[in-house]
Formats: sequence, C-alpha cells, structure tokens
Amino acid sequence: MFLAVVLIVLALIAVNAVYVAAEFAAVSVRRSRVQQLAADGNPLAEWLLRFIESPAALDRYIAACQIGITLSSLVLGAYAQSTIAVRLEPFFADWGGLQPVAAQSTSAVVVLLILTVGQVVFAELVPKSLALQYPTQTALYTLIPMVPSLWVYRPFIKWLNGTGILLLKMLGAPQQTHRHIHSPDEIELLIAESRDGGLLEPDEHRRLQRALRLNLRQAKQLMVPRRKISAIDINTPLTEVIGGVAQSPFSRLPVYRDSIDNVVGMLHTKDLVRWQVNGGTIDATLASLLRPIATVHESVTVDRVLRQLRERRTHQALVVDESGGTAGLLTLEDVLSELIGDVGDEYKTGDPVVETLPDGRVRVPGGMAVDDAAATLKTTFETDATTVAGLVTAALGHLPAPGEQVTVGVYEFEVERVADRAVESVLARRTVPDTTEDDE
Repeated sequence: MFLAVVLIVLALIAVNAVYVAAEFAAVSVRRSRVQQLAADGNPLAEWLLRFIESPAALDRYIAACQIGITLSSLVLGAYAQSTIAVRLEPFFADWGGLQPVAAQSTSAVVVLLILTVGQVVFAELVPKSLALQYPTQTALYTLIPMVPSLWVYRPFIKWLNGTGILLLKMLGAPQQTHRHIHSPDEIELLIAESRDGGLLEPDEHRRLQRALRLNLRQAKQLMVPRRKISAIDINTPLTEVIGGVAQSPFSRLPVYRDSIDNVVGMLHTKDLVRWQVNGGTIDATLASLLRPIATVHESVTVDRVLRQLRERRTHQALVVDESGGTAGLLTLEDVLSELIGDVGDEYKTGDPVVETLPDGRVRVPGGMAVDDAAATLKTTFETDATTVAGLVTAALGHLPAPGEQVTVGVYEFEVERVADRAVESVLARRTVPDTTEDDE
C-alpha cells in the first residue's frame, strides 16, 4: 500500500515536471528550427508550429502549462498530507513522545519540507535546465501531453486570460503576449553557437557580431578625421573645381566658406557634370550647385546616424564636435566597411590592414579602432581612445615620434610611421605569452 502511495507521489511530480518543461521549451524554442523540421515532414513540428507562430495560441499554451503546474502541485500536496503525513503521525507520537496535535503538525511540516525539496529539484530545476538546453526536443516531446491538457483546460484558460487582461487594463498596464524575442546578448550567443557548430564561417560570424554592436559605436569612431577630409572652398571657380574633382576619388565633396569648420553644403560630381553638359554658363558659381549636408554630433551612435541618412536620403554626414567645429565626415561606405571590412574600388585604395611580420611583431594601422585592434590581438585595452593612434599617444603622454616605444597592457607598441603629427602605423609585440593557445 505504501509503495502505491510513493508511486502516485512520483507520478504527480513527473506531471509537474512535464508542464514546467513544456512552458520553458515553448518560450525558448527557435521558430526557424521548428519550421525546418515541419518542412522536413515532422508531424509534431507541424503541430507545434501552430502554437508558436500565433501569439494568442502561445498565450493559451503557456496558460495551460501554468494551470497544470498549479493543479498538480495542489493535488500532490493534498494527497501527500492525507496519506504520508497521516502514516507518520504515530511515529512522532510513539517515538518522539509528542502530543497528538504536536505529532500531527510535525508530520505535516516534515512532509511539506520533503515535498518542497522534491518539487524544486525534480519538478522545477531539472526540467527547466533540460528545456533550456534542448528546447526543440523538449517542446516536441511535451506537446503530446499538452494537446489534451489544452482541450481540458480550455474553459479555465479563457476565463483566467480574460480576468488577467481585465486586471491589467484596470492597472493601466499594456497587454503583452508571449513572443519569441531575444536580447542582443542572446542573439550574439546564438551566433557564437552557430559558428562553433560549423554553420557560420568566421567572416560571417564577424559581420553579424559587428552588426549587433553597431549601436555601441559612435560616429567619431568610424568617421574620416578632419585632416583627411577632401573639401573645396566655395569661392573656387568652377573651371578649377572640375580639375580637382577629376583628380579626386570621391563623388561627393564638402564645400566650406573661409574654414573647414564652416561647411555650407556638399557638391555632387553629377551636378557638376550636368552643369557642364548643359553649356557651363560662365556666371555660374559653386554655390549654385550645392546640396545640403546632414550634420551629426560625434557622440551619436552609428545606428542613429544610419537612420538619419536614410530619412534624409543622403550618403554622408558632417560630424561636429562639442564646440560645433568639424570633427570629421561619416559616409555610408564607412558604415559598410565596419560591417564587411574595407571596400575599395578602382579609384580608391583600401585602408591599411593588420600584417604579421616575420619577426613575430604585428603591424597595426594607427587609424584602426581600438576594439578591432583588441579583438585582432586577443586582448583588451582600458582606454577612452577610439583609435590605436589615440591609444599610443595617450600612453606616451605627448605627440609620438617614430621609434618611440610604450607598453599598454600585455603589448609593447613601437611607433613606426608618423604623418601630420598623427601615428600612421605601430608595431605591436606581446610581452606576456598567450596562455589560450597553450591551453588549446
């Protein structure tokens, strides 16, 4: 008789575990994976897809899980108290020397503690961990008992969901349905798992990772710095502008008045060609061919800059500093280069890249972003600098000169080339052995 009681208790714990696993699996399973299985002819996947593709159906599915968890827990507690606790009363009364009322209370408390531990471990933690580690398999296997549960609990689900929605409206809270959403960190983890599983090439993984971090990069980290901007004075005669544009690799050039800090517009080479094709009137000026140029602050994130460029239907934006002066120029090509790497053409040479030298040192471009350099060198740098040139300059504490050396973290940097008081390239040498490679 006691064996039958134990088996019933274990069965109720197992029922609770199934509902817990079904709930966590339903909200963590990837819809794309289920769609793929359904397309391959898996009947359970086709059935499950009906619930996870519809937010309302998923709400009902989760509600059925929660009702099942609650009912099985209540039934388990009531059954254990009426059977096991009653059997333990004589033990506490005879062997513990307790009064009948005390023996009854002690027996109830002991059974409650044992059930609580068993429920938490076997009906909560274990099924939840399995559902999160194997969401697809768990969702498919738990679907079989969940379908009849949905049919049985249907009237209760409708009433409970309606009551919950009414209470949310009374509290002024927005009604939200269960959806399969992931935070950027979770998406990055999924991408990393796909790379480790061989589904993504290293270049694909790097591009997706950069796209996720686009909202963390500021305009000043991707812009062409002020000293490298190719710009035209507004008073330049159009005949001279034609010659300058012909030698320039750019199709859009900022136009300034008096100083580069006072950019008044942008010249598109098509407008210049159109003017010349239409006769090239002598009295025409550069100002008559200007187009407006978007302006953004250097601290604005790149994703916001991209949104502004798309709204204004332009390809470049002027980046200004805190004092309103020109800090640099950011183009769509700069953003594209951040995502897929440097993109040059027949007129523009590509930017310098990281190069490993025969002596083991690494040549790093000065204009390279600190984050990219850290990822390439497999280290981290604690600095506010945005480029390797800024990192080395800040570490030296003065304008660098070729041949100067400075240690930052686990790397020693030697200034290789300097142009216009800015570091063009450095040679990096690791001063501490890379333990990760030894561990592998």
